[in-house]
Amino acid sequence: MQHGLKRNLFIFAGIAAGLFLLFTLTEHSFEGAEIKPVEPWVVTPFILLLGAIAVGPFINRHWWEHNYPVVAYTLGALTVLYYVIVLDNVPRLLLTFYEYVSFIALIGSLFVVAGGIHVKIRGKSAPWENVTLLGIGAVISNLLGTTGASMLLIRPYLRINKFRIKPYHVIFFIFIVSNIGGALTPIGDPPLFLGYLKGVPFFWVVSRVWEIWALAVLFLLAMFYVIDTYHFKEATKKQQAEAMKPDHPEFSGGLNILYLVIILAAVFISHPIMIRELIMGAAAFASYYTTKREVHEKNEFNFHPIQEVAILFIGIFATMIPALDWLELNSSVLGIVSPGQYYWGTGVLSSFLDNAPTYLNFLSASFGLHGASVDNVHHMDAILGLATTDALGLSNPLQPGAFAITGETWRYVQAISVAAVFFGACTYIGNGPNFMVKSIAEQSKIEMPSFFGYIVKYTLPILIPLFIVVWFLFFRNS
Repeated sequence: MQHGLKRNLFIFAGIAAGLFLLFTLTEHSFEGAEIKPVEPWVVTPFILLLGAIAVGPFINRHWWEHNYPVVAYTLGALTVLYYVIVLDNVPRLLLTFYEYVSFIALIGSLFVVAGGIHVKIRGKSAPWENVTLLGIGAVISNLLGTTGASMLLIRPYLRINKFRIKPYHVIFFIFIVSNIGGALTPIGDPPLFLGYLKGVPFFWVVSRVWEIWALAVLFLLAMFYVIDTYHFKEATKKQQAEAMKPDHPEFSGGLNILYLVIILAAVFISHPIMIRELIMGAAAFASYYTTKREVHEKNEFNFHPIQEVAILFIGIFATMIPALDWLELNSSVLGIVSPGQYYWGTGVLSSFLDNAPTYLNFLSASFGLHGASVDNVHHMDAILGLATTDALGLSNPLQPGAFAITGETWRYVQAISVAAVFFGACTYIGNGPNFMVKSIAEQSKIEMPSFFGYIVKYTLPILIPLFIVVWFLFFRNS
C-alpha cells in the first residue's frame, strides 16, 4: 500500500518536472490565456464532483475509497474536452494546470517535510491546554502557512488528546489552524499571497484585518473551551486521569526545519517559470530520504492524505474552470456594489471553489467597479488608501458608469481578503489542508463527519453566526 502511494507521489512529481521545459517554452501562451464565454450547463461536472465528494462516502465508503480517482479524472476530462474541442482554449487549460502544479507543490512539499518532524509536546489533554495549543497554531499559521502549521501540529495535537479524542477536536483544529488563523500575512493563505503578488503590501493585510482576526479566533477558542470543558467533565475518571498526565517532550527530525525554510523562501520566487515548484519538490525529496525511518514511524507517516488531495483537487481544478470563467465575465452585472456584498459573495464561493482564483476574480471586479485596474500599481495604491486619488489623477471615474475612487475603497479589499480565508473553513474542500487533516484523523481511527455532516453540525451553528457578526460589525454599513 505504502509503495503504491509513494509511486503515485513520484508520478505527480515526475509529471511536474517533465513539464518544466513545456511551461518554459510556452509561458507566453498561458499567461495571456483568454477567458471565453461558456454555457451555464458546462458547470455540471463541477456540481457532480462536489455531490460525489459529499455523498459518495456516505452511500458506500468502500466503493468510494477505491473509485474516487475514476470519478475525479472522468469529470475533469469532460471539462478538458469541452475547452479543447468546443472552445479551442488550450492556453486556459495550461494556465489552470500550472496553478494546480503550484498548489500541489506547496502543500505536498510541506506535507512531506512536516511529516519528518516529530514533536511530542509536554502537555495535558485538558481544555485550557488545548485552547493554548490551538491559539499558538493560529499564530504559527501566519508564519508557516495554514498547510505548514496544520501538518506540523496535527499529529502532536491528536497524540495529546488520544485518550478522549472526539471529532470536534479535529473540526476546531481545521477552523482555527487550517483556515482562519492564517488571515494576517500573505504567507498565511494562498489568496493573500496572490494579492501580495498583485501589489498589496506585505503588512497591509495585518494592519486592516487584525481586529477581525482576533475577534474570530477568540470566538472560536471560547466556543471550543465551552464544548471541550463539557466533554472533559463527561469523560470517565480513567480517561480524565490519563488526559491529565503530562507527556515527556520529544523532538526529532530537526534537519527538516532547514527544508521548511527553503520551501517558504521559494514561495516568493516567480521567475523563471516552474523553478519555485522544482525547489519545493527537491526539498520534499531530500527531506523524505534524509529523515530516519523511526521518525516517520513515530508520526505514522504515509502518502495517503496527499494522494487523496492530489487526485480530488485535479478534478476540482479542472471542473471549476467554467464556474470561474463565468464569474469573471459576469461579475459586473451581478449587482454586487458594496463591501458587504463582496464579503458574502467571495465567502460563499470560497467555501466550494478554490479560494485563490475566487479572491482574484472578486478583487478584479472590485477594482473595475471603481474604474481601476488591479494590474496598475498606482490604482492599487489609490484603492488601498496608500495615496490620494488627486495626486494620482484618479479622482474621476476611468470608465463610463464607474464609481469614483473616493471614500474607504480599501474596505473592498479588506472584505475580500477576510472572506476568502475565513470561509475556506466551511467545507472539507474549502482549503487544501482541510482534506489532509481529515485524512490523517481518519487514519487515527477518528470517525469524522461526512461532507454534509460537517456543514450541518459545525459550519451552520458555529461559523455562520460568527461570519454574520463579522459582517454586522465591519461591513454592514460600508
